[in-house]
Amino acid sequence: MSPVFPMLTVLSMFYYMCLRRRARTATRGEMNSRRAIESNTRALPINVEIVQYAKEVLDFSSHYGSENSMSYTMWNLAGIPNVYPSSGDFTQTAVFRTYGTWWDRCPSARLPFKRTPPTFCSQDYVELAFEEPVYPTAVHILETYHPGAVVRILACSANPYSQNLPAEVRWEILWSEAPTKVSGPQARQFTPCIKQINFPTNLIRLEVNSSLLDYYTELDAVVLHGVKERPVLSLKTSMIDMNDIDDEEDEEKYGCGMDTLNKQFSIVTLREWPTNGYFDKLPYELIQLILSHLTVPDLCRLAQTCKLLYQHCCDPLQYIHLSLQPYWARINDTSLEYLQSRCTLIQWLNLSWTGNRGAISVSGFSRFLKVCGSELIRLELSCGHFLNETCLEVITEMCPNLQELNLSSCDKIPPQAFNHIAKVGSLKRLILYRTKVEQTAVLSILNFCSELQHLSLGSCVMIEDYDLIASMMGAKCKKLRSLDLWRCKNITESGIAELASGCQLLEELDLGWCPTLQSSTGCFTNLARKLPNLQKLFLTANRSVCDTDIEELAANCTHLRQLDILGTRMVSPASLRKLLESCKDLSLLDVSFCSQIDNRVVLELNANFPNVFIKKSFTQ
Repeated sequence: MSPVFPMLTVLSMFYYMCLRRRARTATRGEMNSRRAIESNTRALPINVEIVQYAKEVLDFSSHYGSENSMSYTMWNLAGIPNVYPSSGDFTQTAVFRTYGTWWDRCPSARLPFKRTPPTFCSQDYVELAFEEPVYPTAVHILETYHPGAVVRILACSANPYSQNLPAEVRWEILWSEAPTKVSGPQARQFTPCIKQINFPTNLIRLEVNSSLLDYYTELDAVVLHGVKERPVLSLKTSMIDMNDIDDEEDEEKYGCGMDTLNKQFSIVTLREWPTNGYFDKLPYELIQLILSHLTVPDLCRLAQTCKLLYQHCCDPLQYIHLSLQPYWARINDTSLEYLQSRCTLIQWLNLSWTGNRGAISVSGFSRFLKVCGSELIRLELSCGHFLNETCLEVITEMCPNLQELNLSSCDKIPPQAFNHIAKVGSLKRLILYRTKVEQTAVLSILNFCSELQHLSLGSCVMIEDYDLIASMMGAKCKKLRSLDLWRCKNITESGIAELASGCQLLEELDLGWCPTLQSSTGCFTNLARKLPNLQKLFLTANRSVCDTDIEELAANCTHLRQLDILGTRMVSPASLRKLLESCKDLSLLDVSFCSQIDNRVVLELNANFPNVFIKKSFTQ
């Protein structure tokens, strides 16, 4: 046989591998065609593209708005655009709760978990359902104010409108990128180049990171383009981009880092080596220190190399602090079962965002805590929709040393379940933002958890009398340092007086969007006089805040660092100058929609006080 033929065979195989790789990675060439897949002058049969807006918002981690209205809520992402292409601050858009790094620089800020992979930077998410499952060809995100927060787009194999879940719920990353700083706050249509997937979807998830933004990002709508039939490549295709042939094979092999986690956990048969090389000469503690810099998936892979490293990678001391949030899409009962033997000494555990759509069962969670809960100090469970009353009961029974509990946006937990939290008398931090906790449970918690230092009751709409809650705090929680009462609907000057008298160590207080507080009653003046340690005070959207309140803050709260008086009509430039001159540590001042503070005043204050970020929002 001529030597030419084997060479042709090899080239053909290489060409075929290139085609398969191109189909898998969906490069910017023909794989992202949004109308039909074309190949030079020859087109495959046209697969009609479907264009659809989100039908429904299924889930989200936070929003700026109220649970009882549409203004600034995630529910505004359903349907056609309300604002786009206009730019500015509009109530008809979807807005997350935080932006910038201000929330990381206040007394309630939590220490980050180590071992978080650098590729995971998501802070919030929203999940959207569409009418028709399609193979996505494009995703358009209409951003109307301070764009650039979206860092990941994912697609799910589960149909939210189907009664039957697939045997395995898969999430695939369509696009991912580190946070970027966009040059201006103007509206834009964001259309990243997405990866082709091998299943149809009508469930899209956006994950955001707002740390680089100067203000809240606002989203108006999401448009999903796709086809009903899975796209295929014509064999007659254009030139292959050699940049596609890279080391991403390893990334696919390991998926999101957890595709093979369960198998890796269970592997116990290891090769026998005569020696372990230089590792035999290193102290045990030094090897442990080196391995402490690895992520959880890397530990699992390293455990398969030899018995020595298997022993190190399975040492419970490597799992004192464990965050599984970066791998939320892959964590299930089996994962927790395999982790049990390694987590007997665990003190910090982050299961936020995990376990939804049946991935973690009540029994699986309970089994894990019964083995691993005795030493737990910190437990993060935000957006854990698998949680129910049994789970909270297990937490209180199996975690006697628990000091921090985060149930933020766990809106599926029934109201009566929160009564169990009162059994954990050692609690120092409790986050109940956007939960269905009721007044009776909160009063019981405050009565028995007198060590509380940080408490969040933001957007807890089922609490009927916040004055009674504030009075109990003043009587029982003398060590309270931060309190979030964002959008509490009925607190008055009476509750504020009780709170300020009893909780004089308060350094952070969020009273944003509390409409029943009126400056004329002296409530804000009383706060300023009784709470000299205040570093953060949010009086967002309280139109009654006046010059007297600002001057009292300037005289009494000289450690103030963050102040939000968005929306007031009664504050003059003169009182702001007094505040800025007195509070040398002030770094954030939000005067958006303050009618007496125009852009000229903001420019003047910025020039005289360059270390203060003075925010003035606008609407066009």
